[in-house]
Amino acid sequence: MRIADLGLDPRIVDILKAQGIEELYPPQAAAIGPALLGENVVLAIPTASGQSLVAYLAILVSVLRGGKALYIVPLRALAAEKFEELKAFEPLGLKVGVSIGDYDSPDPSLEKFDVIVATSERADSLLRHRLNWLQELTVVVADEVHLINDADRGPTLEVTLAKLRQVNPKAQVLALSATIKNGEELARWLEAEHIKSDWRPVPLKEGVYHDRLVHFTDESIQEIKTGEDGLTGLVEDIIGSGGQALVFVNTRRSTEALAKNLGAYLKPRLSDKQREQLAKVAEAISREQEEPTSMAARLAKCVEGGVAFHNAGLTNAQRSLIEKAFKRHHLLCLTATPTLAMGVNTPARRVVVRDLNRYDLNMGLSPIPVLEIKQMCGRAGRPRFDTYGEAILFAKDIDDIDELMDEYFRSEPEAIESKLGSEPALRMHVLASVATGHVHTEEDLFSFFNRTFFAFTGDVATIHGKIRDVVDFLAKEEFITRQDGFLKPTFFGKRTSDLYIDPLSAVKMRDTLLSTKDARFYSLWTICSTPDMPKLYLRRGDYAWVEQKIEQEDLTFPVEDYDFFLAEVKTATLLDDWISERTEEEVTKKFGVGPGDVRRLTDQAEWLLYSMAELGKIFNKKKVRALTRLTIRVQYGVKEELLELIALKGVGRVRGRALFGRGYHTLRDLQRADPNDLAKIPSIGTALAKKIKEQLGETVDVRAIEGQAGLGDFA
Repeated sequence: MRIADLGLDPRIVDILKAQGIEELYPPQAAAIGPALLGENVVLAIPTASGQSLVAYLAILVSVLRGGKALYIVPLRALAAEKFEELKAFEPLGLKVGVSIGDYDSPDPSLEKFDVIVATSERADSLLRHRLNWLQELTVVVADEVHLINDADRGPTLEVTLAKLRQVNPKAQVLALSATIKNGEELARWLEAEHIKSDWRPVPLKEGVYHDRLVHFTDESIQEIKTGEDGLTGLVEDIIGSGGQALVFVNTRRSTEALAKNLGAYLKPRLSDKQREQLAKVAEAISREQEEPTSMAARLAKCVEGGVAFHNAGLTNAQRSLIEKAFKRHHLLCLTATPTLAMGVNTPARRVVVRDLNRYDLNMGLSPIPVLEIKQMCGRAGRPRFDTYGEAILFAKDIDDIDELMDEYFRSEPEAIESKLGSEPALRMHVLASVATGHVHTEEDLFSFFNRTFFAFTGDVATIHGKIRDVVDFLAKEEFITRQDGFLKPTFFGKRTSDLYIDPLSAVKMRDTLLSTKDARFYSLWTICSTPDMPKLYLRRGDYAWVEQKIEQEDLTFPVEDYDFFLAEVKTATLLDDWISERTEEEVTKKFGVGPGDVRRLTDQAEWLLYSMAELGKIFNKKKVRALTRLTIRVQYGVKEELLELIALKGVGRVRGRALFGRGYHTLRDLQRADPNDLAKIPSIGTALAKKIKEQLGETVDVRAIEGQAGLGDFA
């Protein structure tokens, strides 16, 4: 089916033609009719089969008629990718926006956009702020909707879809999904047409490797003659044919070790041109970091050999550089943890899944679900670049070959199940429903939750019982009141909902605010004890020093699990070391984490400290100023003496310390400084010295800059 024959605005056809898209794939052709007619659709097709294009065309047709669209994605990286792809259509006269952070802001500027890309959490928070434009939506796209099955992201996506459909029943819903066992059930819940296909634009060969032979499902066998071992051989073999390899393993440590080995093996086989390109990528990785870390050095060294590792320990900037270099064919191989499988679009000619199990805190070593394995395998084959793709699993024994083929290639993936029944999810979403005025009585609550996938697929009486328990908790902790059969939010309840934190987190914060304790570490431990804060695992050598820290800070052991308490204190200690200006390298080594982990922990801590300061305005105004300062210290990783300096744009912990070390302790010191003297300071340079002086011109109000940074009166 030709794009030009769909009756679209000719400008759309021209933009797609410029991108090399003139015809629809068969699954797209099957879905495009109902999608353009405004009908609800669940499109369940393999990765890289063009789901997004169907959604884009439905959005464009609707928006050009005066409509408005919301495109919901699970990850920030995906939001950035979809935003860039949709911006290509702005010459049509539409405006595309993206919204991924600051859950406490309604962001009125979003109203001016015709298409808004948002994570499910941000979409949910926008609903909580009761924005009128949400009722004007004509199209809602839910990308990766099968992640309703995910314990962390699933409940928010599910509730957001249920709420949007209730407040705006006329809006079209397009749900994009991997192939799942109960796709028709999901479609019935969304009152949508279910379009399912196994067709791929690039044929996929699936096989199992054992002892130098790949046994494919089509009964062909390929011998791997190169390489020091099976994995090296599989990578070198596909690179030799002009392709790239993507290897999935189950731990971060494995991604690094494997990338190091493969890089050392492949480097002597690279051409001079390849070495030159890779040297530029390695230099960009080193240049990106404000503070040098050994992880970045290890990554850069691997890159010089044509291989990179990709895991959650990397910073967002590092991962972005790696993904771009791989897409541009500069990198020949990526070693990754399974998280990449549901991330941005990074296909390769050959995908190798070495590890079929992973460690789970609750279950120990357990099999990776078939759905996730299929997501990894679906990365094989790049449209317009590869004529075929290969997905290969590893068998330990020859007898495992048929078993692995049956389990992962010849069977359907698991059915997805709602995770909304978990207590933390219900606490957040029940409170939000009451706090936003979406419901007014328990019957309203039951009626709303009856519209969820959880109720659609399960026992309604069970969820009603859980809701009653949550309402009792919320009333007891004074988030809501019961008056004449009506549920009404308190101001505490409204702020907790707007701040987008678990009510149990708010309880812990409130109790600390009302206590006489106001030590810095106690505040850090409080936020680390909340369910909203990820915890660092305890290693064998951690127990002694963590227990010493507990004694030093005079913390009282709570009734809960002792090991969990130790993990909270370890996490709080990382934050304490960070704001004490321990280097990023020192922090990553001491706590056994990557720079990306430090960023995620400090970002979450910053949000929780901000939330605690906001609740302090209700319960204890005397603590607000100290919490605000602590929030900024965590954001930048600085001691209190640098708070003035980091109010300047372009000045962070490293440059702030460099300025302070040269005697520039305040903004007024910098206002009087000679720009030539500033330029001589390491890490400052001429350009930044000029920017600093521009920000602190003679007539500039220094206190205003402090205020804009949220510092208050520090002078």
